[in-house]
Amino acid sequence: MTTWLPTLRTATPQEGYELAVKLSRVAIKMTQPDAEVREKLRPVYAEDADALIASSQIVATHFATVAAANDYWKATT
Repeated sequence: MTTWLPTLRTATPQEGYELAVKLSRVAIKMTQPDAEVREKLRPVYAEDADALIASSQIVATHFATVAAANDYWKATT
């Protein structure tokens, strides 16, 4: 398996949030590796408010993890 996540460290909170989104997307790809199936399912959850809220919650959980790994982006002296 190729290493795609060498670190949770990011320079800024925005980069951290983008990493959180990537973590969520990679989890979906690992859970359902068939791209055709994912494409077929996308219209179903794209209009499902509960599914969209659940997706947002997962991103928030990943962002909390990334933020903690970055010591909430506090500068060290």
